[in-house]
Formats: sequence, C-alpha cells, structure tokens
Amino acid sequence: MDYESASRELIHALRGKRSQAGLSRRLGYTSNVLYTWERGRRAPVASAFFRLAARVGVDLNEGFQRFLSDRGANAPDVRRTPGVAELVRALMEEWPIVELAASIGADRTTVARWVNGSTEPKLPELLRIIETTTQRLLDFVSLFVDPESLPSTRAAYRDLRAQRRLAYELPWSHGVLRALELEQYRKLPRHAPGFVAARLGISLDEERRYLAELAKAGQIRLRRGRWEVRRVLTVDTRPSEADNRRLKLHFAEAAVERLRDGSAPASARFSFNLFAIDTASLEKIRRLHVEHYQRIRELISACTSPDQVVLMNLQLVPLERTVAQ
Repeated sequence: MDYESASRELIHALRGKRSQAGLSRRLGYTSNVLYTWERGRRAPVASAFFRLAARVGVDLNEGFQRFLSDRGANAPDVRRTPGVAELVRALMEEWPIVELAASIGADRTTVARWVNGSTEPKLPELLRIIETTTQRLLDFVSLFVDPESLPSTRAAYRDLRAQRRLAYELPWSHGVLRALELEQYRKLPRHAPGFVAARLGISLDEERRYLAELAKAGQIRLRRGRWEVRRVLTVDTRPSEADNRRLKLHFAEAAVERLRDGSAPASARFSFNLFAIDTASLEKIRRLHVEHYQRIRELISACTSPDQVVLMNLQLVPLERTVAQ
C-alpha cells in the first residue's frame, strides 16, 4: 500500500467538488492548505484530517464506535490531539511501543509521543499504524469514502469483497488456501485430486467446488499443473453480524464433529474450565485471551514450511443469556 498516495486521494475524495480555498477557510486556515495536502507537499496531522471529515459530514462517532467495537474502546474525539492519542492506544492494545515502531519504520520515541499525546502521527503514518495493528485499513477507509473510488485501494478492495463473500458463502475456502500452502503440496509435481480434501476432512466434490470458486475469484491460479495461491488479504468478517455468527458456528461445529466421531488426531486439544469470577477479573482474562490469540498469530506468521492445516477455536463465554438480535 502506498500510504502517501492513499492519503492524498482520501483527502481529495472527501473534498469532492468543493473548492480547495473555500474549504480551507471553513476549516480555519488562512492559506490554501487543501492544495498542499492534495499535492503531497505536506500531510495533515491526524486530527486535522478528522476535522476535515467531520466538516464534510462524516459521522466520526458512529464510525469509530463500529471500527473499535472489538477492542472494548469508546469512540474518541479524534478531532483533537488527546483523542488521537486515545485512538493510537486503542489500536496498539497489546503492541509494545518498540515492536510497533519497528513494524512501521518509525522511531520509538516518536511513537511514544503519539501514545502520550505530545505529538500526532500524520495521516500516512496513521494509515500505516491501522494496517499494521488491525489489518483492516480498507474498512477504515470505508468509514470516509468508498475504497473503490480511490486508485490506490480500488483493486485491493475488490479482492477483499470477493474474499469476504467466499468466507461467508464457502467457509472452507480459507482452509483450502492454507492446504495449498503446505510444504507437501508445493513439492507435488502437479495437483493431486483429493490432497486438499484429505487435509481438511472434506469430500472430493467439495474440494473441486472450492478450487473452482477460488480460481474464479482470482485467489488461486493453475501454474505448471499445481494450484498456486495469489494475493490473499486478511478478511474481517465482522461487518455482517449475522454472517459472522454463521461462520463462527460453522467452525465450532467442525471441531465438535471431530470430537463427537473421534476422528481428531491425538495432538488435538479440547479443554474447558467452568468458573465463577468477578467482572474486573473477567476483563483481565479477556485481555489475556486477546494477547494469547495475538501471540499465536505471530507464531503462525513466522512459520515458513507448514505441514498441516489446523483449526483453533478460542471461546470465552459468560453463560448468562442475552436476547439474540
């Protein structure tokens, strides 16, 4: 992602048909600052960008409430420096400052200043932080404009929509992609029908269907007789609550099926712990739960020679029932 280009395009799209000079004045500037932002001569700090968005009618509170819903954070007033610092802290969650600084190519002292609110990241830096910490930059862009309207995000957003559709409609598609990345498959002279089905515990007909749909969506291609995985994005399935619930149910039932019929290998782990606890301690456990998941993802990302596909379900469920929406 070219964050500088995305920043310029995002500002231009928000301005729309309004004049640069006129909108600059309405934002309180005496110079034509929109011109310098759109030309890339300068980049706005995060709060200045958010003031622009609010000025042209973007509901920042509603957007950030939705975007940060998984982090238990309230929507900060990002039109001011303290609110931007609050946003950065919410995005980082369990990320150490040193680790984030290295990941985004910034000095750790600079990141510390963003965290404590003594300075702000500029818009391209904020976009980089969002992509690094959440892998959901396209969803963030969609809070302000249609990502298809920006040249720098158009192709990636189309890919994301196609992959999100497959995740909802054909939930084993992600597993098929992972199977094609296995070391054993990459060593095959050509595609062996049934290889994927055996690794996932699905039928040969399902394997054929999933491969055809993934090829149609441009996520895989047949090269020298074997399927090759093309660019795959991290898919956030939460935008549709009903579809997300069905997806979680699918994989919960996949694990239950293997537990019920005894087909899970000896290395599988099915554990539970039923306990009583106070709300404050439960929140600490929730944070540990998130940190545990993040550390596992880091181990997964570091693996270069995978030899099996694994399903991990992590559940932390207060048992008091609420009314389903």
